[in-house]
Amino acid sequence: MKPTLLILAAGMASRYGSMKQIDGFGPNGETIIDYSIYDAIKAGFGKVVFIIKEEFVDNFKSIFEPKLNGRIETDYVFQNFDLKQFGIEEEIYREKPWGTAHAILSARKVVKEPFCVINADDYYGYDAFKKMVDFLSDEASDSNFSIIGYEVGKTLSEFGAVSRGVCKVDASGNLEEIIERTKVYPKDDKIFYEEDGEEFPLSFDTPVSMNFWGFTPAVFNITEKLFVEFALANKEKPKAEFFIPLIGENLVKTGEATFKVVPTSNKWFGVTYKEDKPYVQDSINQLVKNGTYPEKLWS
Repeated sequence: MKPTLLILAAGMASRYGSMKQIDGFGPNGETIIDYSIYDAIKAGFGKVVFIIKEEFVDNFKSIFEPKLNGRIETDYVFQNFDLKQFGIEEEIYREKPWGTAHAILSARKVVKEPFCVINADDYYGYDAFKKMVDFLSDEASDSNFSIIGYEVGKTLSEFGAVSRGVCKVDASGNLEEIIERTKVYPKDDKIFYEEDGEEFPLSFDTPVSMNFWGFTPAVFNITEKLFVEFALANKEKPKAEFFIPLIGENLVKTGEATFKVVPTSNKWFGVTYKEDKPYVQDSINQLVKNGTYPEKLWS
């Protein structure tokens, strides 16, 4: 059974100003998602599931169905505010969805095989998808999950400091914890993070999480239980978000599961602000010029 690719695409993109999930970045208007799916098909994934807001569905289908028909199975699930599906009867006010870990619960009824989760607006590269397919096919179990570890030096921005989840890895290559560093930046050919006004160095190849996780369907029941606890504990905090690293942190601390940190040397890039768009376009154009991708991706 081939693994499935889940794409987190329900975000509001408030800082970007429009739906960056379907914005064009390639030479023929290709989205970043197009390149992820292209690499996923090449690597051996059998299905792609888009996690979106229900009002996006017609846009997504009109953009992706003509390209993907006959190439890979597709499905669409909706992240919404309905808490009754989780047994929560009381109303909890929210202006935005509950976060990435809540989002993957949207797919629990349609995903029955090992799967991975990625962001819609991040470029990950073929190597990461191939290594994830190999892990999900050969090593994954209900107590052994994975995360792709990117070298921090290949994830930085030219436009200022970034936040990165720095992975602490044990001697067996498994995740011990993810430490969120909110100000990571290059300086004088070195990399630093800032904490309490002090600078601390990071080696170029320090592994960081870029939200590329591998699971089996066993994670759905675990996540649902944790989400109910989180939602009830944060019902007075309308901006609190239930992120995937919280699942990893819980499972590692309780010993219920291990997370293999699978290293990749691929360069990552993504888009948060409108100012990022020219850089992402240039990066993709370079990949086309060097033969990584054809100029017309789906021709």
